[in-house]
Order: sequence, then C-alpha cells, then structure tokens
Amino acid sequence: MSEEFPKMETLRRVPIIGARIADRIEAAPTVGILRLSGVIGPPGMGRRQALALTELASSIERVFKLPRLEAVALSVNSPGGAPVQAALIAGRIRQLADEKGLPVYAFCEDVAASGGYWLACAAEEIYADPASIVGSIGVISAGFGFPEMLKKLGIERRVHTSGDKKDMLDPFVAERPDDVERLRDIQEDIHDQFKEYVRTRRGEKLTADEAVLFSGEFWTGRRAEELGLIDGLGDLRSVMRERYGEKVNLKVVGAQRRFGLQRLLGGRSDYVGQGLAAVEERLSWSRFGL
Repeated sequence: MSEEFPKMETLRRVPIIGARIADRIEAAPTVGILRLSGVIGPPGMGRRQALALTELASSIERVFKLPRLEAVALSVNSPGGAPVQAALIAGRIRQLADEKGLPVYAFCEDVAASGGYWLACAAEEIYADPASIVGSIGVISAGFGFPEMLKKLGIERRVHTSGDKKDMLDPFVAERPDDVERLRDIQEDIHDQFKEYVRTRRGEKLTADEAVLFSGEFWTGRRAEELGLIDGLGDLRSVMRERYGEKVNLKVVGAQRRFGLQRLLGGRSDYVGQGLAAVEERLSWSRFGL
C-alpha cells in the first residue's frame, strides 16, 4: 500500500471503476513539496516558526522517500536569519538529492532573501513570482546600545572577564572602534562563504557584476531573472505540471507539529523574551515591505 494513498486497497474494491482510478493514481509521477517558511534560526527563542535543521530533518528525509518520486520542489518564503542553519538545511537537501539522483526546484513566494535565497540556491532551478523579493546577498548585525541607561537608574553593573575581548559589543558600554572592526571581519568571512555558495550553485547563470549581486541589495522576481539570480517566472503548480504532466501528484510535506505534553514542555514562560523575539521576527519581514 502506497504511503500517500493509505486507502488505495479500499478504492480498488469499488465496483467497476475503483481499480481503474487506483491504477491512474499509482501511475502518476510524484513531486514532493517541502515548505520552508519563516525566519531561519534555532528553535525556541520565542519564534512562532523556526527554520532549523533539527526541526526540518525528518521532513527533508520524508520528502525524499515518497513513492514514485520524480523531483522535489522547495516552497521558500523566508527573509533570512541564521547563516549556519541556512547552510545546514541546504546542505542536507543537496546530500539527499545527489544520493537519489533527483532534481530540486525552488519557488520563491513573498520573499527569498538573505538566508532565504541561500535555501533557494539548494535547487538546480529557481522560480519566482514577478513581484517576489529576491536577493539580499549580504550579512547584517543589528542591536541596541544603552551605555547611559544604568547610570541614570542608579544601577551599578559589575562584569568580570578573563580575556580582553570577552565583553565585545556589550550593549551597556559605549561602542568601541576595535569591537566594530572585529565584527566587520566576522561579517566579511560569512559574506565570503555566502558569495562562494551562490557562485557554486548559480555559476554562469549570473549575468550581473558581482559588486551589484553581492551588495546586499534585493530585487523583484522580474529583475532577479534579468540578473541571473533565478531561472524564470512562474508558480510551483504551473511549472511542475508543465514539466511532469497534468496528472502529476504534488505531495506536500511540512514540519511535524508537536502535540500534547511535548508541546507543553516545549513552551516558554519567558513572556518578555517571547515578545522581543516576536518584534525581531516582525522586523525581519518588514525590511522587505511585508
């Protein structure tokens, strides 16, 4: 009995037409759809939906194990986030695609920017809506500084370190030039890794100067196609039906939800932390007008 049609044997028992319908369903090729939606980062931290390998590993495995699988389609809707998690997720997708010899397609929804574009680059071909936001190949670090706040409140902060850089970028002290320089070195290192991955995955498809492509700028899907960041304009259903026929079976595989005791234990009582994380998540989307 097939995994996506657990009632297939029951269907075959239907007089006259049951077996015929079952045969048609089983003959149809399958394209597995993996949804990658949300800010990229480790689970917890107040996020409503986390894109992290620990949360997606089972879904990635399941989508590549679907019966009669012809291809995998990534439905990407992410403003980015943690670069390590983006690399881990994309790396696992590529490992399984190479092992099984299956093509991977990516479809950008509202936004596939920064780490979201990193995820899209796991595919051989990338598609987007003309109005999708695509690109933002860069690295950003943002926060707040409160160097005078504690003094005004009459609070004395006591910090003791072993290592003269251990308190780097402490928000309660004035920003130090050498801290900023060190941060920029780290950002450049991560940016170089991002650029190399895009070069490796997109290759000669990239048509614009790298100074433009890797500036951190983002574009609409229509402009991204001209720059070589994507392969074409179109939605998942239309492109997959064009490639694999009108009867293609589009099977969605999403992250497994937690229920019962597991969900309760995974919750947080840190409402302030949750609120701040929600604001940060909202800001991640608002950078792209969403």
